[in-house]
Amino acid sequence: MTKPLEGRIALVTGASRGIGYAAAKALAADGAHVIAVARTVGGLEELDDEIHAAGGSATLAPLDLREGELIDRLGGAVAERWGRLDILVGNAGILGELSPMGHQSPQEWDKVLAVNLTANWRLIRSFDTLLRASDAGRALFLTSTVGHRARAYWGAYAVSKAGLEMMVRTYADELGGTAVRVNLLNPGATRTAMRAQAMPGEDPATLPAPDAICPAILRMVSPAWQSTGEVLNVRDRVA
Repeated sequence: MTKPLEGRIALVTGASRGIGYAAAKALAADGAHVIAVARTVGGLEELDDEIHAAGGSATLAPLDLREGELIDRLGGAVAERWGRLDILVGNAGILGELSPMGHQSPQEWDKVLAVNLTANWRLIRSFDTLLRASDAGRALFLTSTVGHRARAYWGAYAVSKAGLEMMVRTYADELGGTAVRVNLLNPGATRTAMRAQAMPGEDPATLPAPDAICPAILRMVSPAWQSTGEVLNVRDRVA
């Protein structure tokens, strides 16, 4: 039986844990060849083992997304091997320090924006042509409620997500008339390491696991998905 994403090439950032790990497994289970990007080699190797044990296929790309030239090289490698990219899931992100705006260190500010915003711009820059080369290119970026609803002490993270939302919606508008669809997904409270860092007093058992987000991700990166430039919550019509 043919799988829904059979033969499609999917790139997932932040794939060594959390939502990215679950998304990579789900994409592979649906037939996509997954290019898994993350800094943590051990997590990527565990992911690779699980994907292959389930009959899927993956290519591991251990790199730090703050090093933009490495993203450019990855784009070149994907172009040389496949000549296109069908699915891009921009999931990687860091929380940074939660503190008053005036107390945020310049180093921490720069680090958060580099990972959450600038790295995604570099991904767009490097993979735009390859997404256009697909018969149904789909790009999906993970966002947060604080990207459009101010919350005290979440400064750098909130600003990075607000910038991400406008950048992605602008990119989607630029792609009007093409076969590419670009959207944002807010997964809501999820049982991840980042959530535990942000809410240390919260019982993680009360939160949905990362794989609960995967049905929405799979729908939004499928060739059948036609909406573009939207910011959707996982419990909206994609659930």
